[in-house]
Amino acid sequence: MVGTGGPVATFSVWDYVVFVGLIVAAAGVGLYQAFRGRKEKSSAEFFLGGRQMTAVPVAMSLTASFMSGVTMIGTPAEAYLYGSSFWIFAISYVIMSTISAEIFVPLFYRLEITSAYEYLEMRFNRLIRILGTFMYTIQTVLYTGLVIYAPALALNQITGMDLWGVLVATGIVCIIYCTLGGLKAVIWTDVLQMAIMLAGFVAVIARGAVLQGGLSKIWEDAEEGRRLEAFDFDPDPLKRHTFWSILLGGSVTWMSVYSINQSQVQRYISCKTLCHAKTALYLNMVGLCVTLSLAMLSGLTMFSIYKNCDPFSNGDVRSTDQLLPYLVMDILATYPGIPGLFVAAAYSGTLSTVSSSINALVAVTVEDFIRPSFKNLTMKQTTWMNMGLSVVFGALCIGMAGVASQLGSVLQAALSIFGMLSGPLLGLYLLGMFFRTANSTGGLVGILLSLVLTLWVGIGGQLYPPSPSKSNPLPVSIAGCNSTLQNNMTTAIPWSTPVTHVTKPNVRPPLADTWYSLSYLYISFLGTMMTIVIGLLVSMMTGGCRQTKLRPELFVRKNHLVCFSRSSKSKDLKTVKSASDLNMGVDKSQFAHSEGSILEATKL
Repeated sequence: MVGTGGPVATFSVWDYVVFVGLIVAAAGVGLYQAFRGRKEKSSAEFFLGGRQMTAVPVAMSLTASFMSGVTMIGTPAEAYLYGSSFWIFAISYVIMSTISAEIFVPLFYRLEITSAYEYLEMRFNRLIRILGTFMYTIQTVLYTGLVIYAPALALNQITGMDLWGVLVATGIVCIIYCTLGGLKAVIWTDVLQMAIMLAGFVAVIARGAVLQGGLSKIWEDAEEGRRLEAFDFDPDPLKRHTFWSILLGGSVTWMSVYSINQSQVQRYISCKTLCHAKTALYLNMVGLCVTLSLAMLSGLTMFSIYKNCDPFSNGDVRSTDQLLPYLVMDILATYPGIPGLFVAAAYSGTLSTVSSSINALVAVTVEDFIRPSFKNLTMKQTTWMNMGLSVVFGALCIGMAGVASQLGSVLQAALSIFGMLSGPLLGLYLLGMFFRTANSTGGLVGILLSLVLTLWVGIGGQLYPPSPSKSNPLPVSIAGCNSTLQNNMTTAIPWSTPVTHVTKPNVRPPLADTWYSLSYLYISFLGTMMTIVIGLLVSMMTGGCRQTKLRPELFVRKNHLVCFSRSSKSKDLKTVKSASDLNMGVDKSQFAHSEGSILEATKL
């Protein structure tokens, strides 16, 4: 009987057929585009569409980049365990989209930059650009490990395959894609993947509504289980989720993802006009809200079904991130092929995400670290170097997937990584864009000290998780379970995902219940503000910006807040090009040979 615990069905033959068929189809499209791209005379023409993309397909691609196994697995588990407070992120998406579209997009679009980190060299110096690229590399490797781990959990739960076997197999497949030329994140492939993922959510909600007697019953159960208590206006920064932590911390966290992350910047600079680029971000905002709503409804549906028999407390799953895959096999196994569709939804996005992430990491490494020192590399040498680095980064990502198994909820871990590394980086961009007095010394000291603070609080929070009074888990029950596998287990929500926890020290340090208990959402906000404040103070103490003439196109201007006429846009672009020629001295030709790889989307 559904919702009463115990073993559930595993993959049927049709599930394997659907799963393998969709993965092979996605891989085939990617490899076809990879080999087709090799025949293009201009890599920029192929990968950027000659900067002639329109708003709608770019918006769909931006939304698809948000979709990954982390979203597919983590968000419903969040709703099941902690309630609907995560839904407030819809407000954060609105704030993030508005600021990104009205402040960051015009600046990057007018500069016609290839790499998001090129701006740091324009505004400060090359050392800061290299530091920014290094931070992006570390962040992407860590996040990619999480992206590999999430669907591996799903496959492990549904098929019974060994978890480490799935992790290694996923990484090897992605390495093969990259070595052969990369799984190109073309826009229409992104749209296809997004449709598959949304279909997975809809299938869970629809089947759950039928079993429970309608959506109204699901809503009633969620209300009785306190899953609808979303708005907590407590200003305590130590509480995991409050209205203020999501509004402030969540907005800054996602701003760091969509405003300065290479994968997002390269998408909207491919638009043919600035208005199209801005419109793409606003349409993407709608897509994010729809995705969030379907994921949250899936989580509430899961709670309605398991309100009297929590699979984790009952020992039916080893991880709370396996709850949704367990639900899929519990309620959809009678429909051959549907569980295969669900796993393909989580897995296909992961393959594309990991492959394109590895390719982008290789390209950024070559452009910012290797090519400046070895300028006479032949095309053949560059090709072999890219293939070798693909293997190296692929192995690193597999290793990070193992680390991810110890980081707790994949969703919280992903946002924590963005907070620790992207938060200080966002502060550096804001420092350069808004404050003319900021200099390279201030920017460097600011981001380094801020990075130390964010890593301190972030790592401390992982080693000494906050107490239940700050995490606010909601109660679950096993009273209705027919088969209790672990009678000695409590019904309290775990603070790290795996059942087998790493032994924690018995004595918690004094900072464990204060500094280390800071909400993970505030880490990005802390990093951004500290970079700006420290950067300004150090800049003023070291004489401010001593340049004889500051290039105006490197700063935010009032007329950025409107869509420009064709003549205004052309004038600004001429100003940018002439200023770059006179003042920059940056060899733009260095980006040409692997522009396709740099501009390939790393999907979040």
